[in-house]
Parts: sequence; C-alpha cells; structure tokens
Amino acid sequence: MKKYAIAIHGGAGTILRHLMTAEKEMQYHQGLLDAITAGELILNKGGSSLDAVEAAVISLENFSLFNAGKGSVFTHKGMHEMDASIMDGLTLEAGAVSCVSHVKNPIHLARIIKEKSGHVFLSGLDAEDFAYQMGIELAGDEYFYTQERFDQWQEVKDSDTYQLDHSDKKETGEKKFGTVGCVALDQHGNLAAATSTGGMTNKRFGRVGDSPMIGAGTYANNKTCAISCTGHGEFFIRAVVAYDISCLIEYKGLSLKEACDFVVKDKLVKMGAEGGLIAIDAYGNIELPFNTPGMYRAWKNSGEETKLRIYE
Repeated sequence: MKKYAIAIHGGAGTILRHLMTAEKEMQYHQGLLDAITAGELILNKGGSSLDAVEAAVISLENFSLFNAGKGSVFTHKGMHEMDASIMDGLTLEAGAVSCVSHVKNPIHLARIIKEKSGHVFLSGLDAEDFAYQMGIELAGDEYFYTQERFDQWQEVKDSDTYQLDHSDKKETGEKKFGTVGCVALDQHGNLAAATSTGGMTNKRFGRVGDSPMIGAGTYANNKTCAISCTGHGEFFIRAVVAYDISCLIEYKGLSLKEACDFVVKDKLVKMGAEGGLIAIDAYGNIELPFNTPGMYRAWKNSGEETKLRIYE
C-alpha cells in the first residue's frame, strides 16, 4: 500500500481548558474522531483525496458543536449564512459557495459547483436554486438551530458588533474561530483541501470570510501542498494565507514546516491576526500550526495511530 495522510480541524482560538468539562471534551474528541475516520476509510481503500476531504467535512458539518452546517451561528438578522470551498490539487479545479441558508451540507454543494456549474464561486439564493436543481439535500431553519448558538446571538443581537464563536464572553472572553476543514493526500499522490463555516455571530451586510475564498482559506496544488485555514477571516483574506504558503514552497524552496511557521507565527502575528491552519504536502508531511491557545485538530498517516488534540 502506498502512503496516504489526512488532517482535520474544527476551529482555533482562545479555547480555555478550565472552561472545558470532561463531558464536552469527550464530545469534541468524538466529533473529530468520527470525521477523520470517515475520510481515512476512503484513503485506506485507495479512494481519492477529494472524496476523503468532502466526507470528513460533511461529518464535521453534521456535528452540532462545530460552527459549520448544523450548529452554524446566527447572523444579525437571525439567519444562518454558510460558506464552503473545496479544491483538487491534481487539476487545480475548485468549487466554492457563500451565504447559503438552507443547504444541509455546504461542502457538498461546493463540490457540485466545481464539477457541474461551469463556475468556481456561487452565492446566496441563486446558489440555493442551483443546489435544488442538482438535487442536493436542503434543510429548514430548524435543522441548523441549536440553543447554544441562539443564546450567543441573544447576547449581541441588539448591537452593531459581531462576535466570534465562543463559550461565554461574560465569564472570560473565551473565543474561537468557528471553521472546519480537512486536507488529504491519497495513495495516488493527489492532494485536496476543503473548508466550511457558519461565519461570525451577528455578522451583517452579507459578510464573507476567508473559508470559501480559494487562495485565502483553502488551497491545494499537487506541486506543493493542501491548506485549510481557521482564523479571523479578514486578516487571512488580506494575507492570502493558503496560497502564500504554497508560493513559499514553490518559489522560495521552503519546506512545508518552514512556510507554515513563517506565515502563521510571524507574518500573521505581526498583522495582529489570530488563527491557524492544517497543511499537508506531496510527501505526506503534516503541519498544524496556530498562534492561539488551542485548535481542535486530528491527523493520521497511513500505518500510524490517529492523533487528537485541542490545546497547544
């Protein structure tokens, strides 16, 4: 069997250990384990990295503790607006979607956009119309609702401020950047990346972050690496983070670790940007850098045990 590898994330940020109950931590671990298992099973059988990242992110979208798909946060209007993107490192083909409210699994819609729309990026109601035409499963508002997300929105809904996905701002200011993602290398040597998010609580004006933007929050190229980001999207867009790492590898000859560490722990820090990412290269090297106290993450190389971590 040829080598394969996979990594996933469920968001980075100020994830405080003393606020995490044993029960909640176990739930997060299970959500991560289910997702990486879904992707790894495909890779183990010789399936494509594209199928693997989609399967893993669908699992994360279906897990209500993560801010993507079911459990997405509320906008200023009390709605859900979800974004997602996926990219094939072999062909450089990509699909992305933003501001959809009733697509059960936005990452699946992104995949279908890549393959059947003739475009890369669709948004809003027209993207939902396309999803309907393609027979993609839709869901009502009640599917995406969770009490925790609703309570978070109630704290700020009468203000003009947005807030990051977090536990309780009144208690300690714990916050995290609610995004999920996956990167994978399959046995055929092909890379892929996928990212999905529910955005920021109380966001306004149709705000879109980095997650659906190819080159900012998601990128894959067989020549270099596959990247999925999680962080303060405005900064990740300005820094074109995912593509920047690929460029450092392709044009400057940096290793995956050198490129990731420079962008996440130097460049972004100097910009005042918090967050992290998961990365994998054509050799199966995996990097999971972040400049925050924690990042929900899991990774596995073929023939090795799955590793799960939350804190630094």
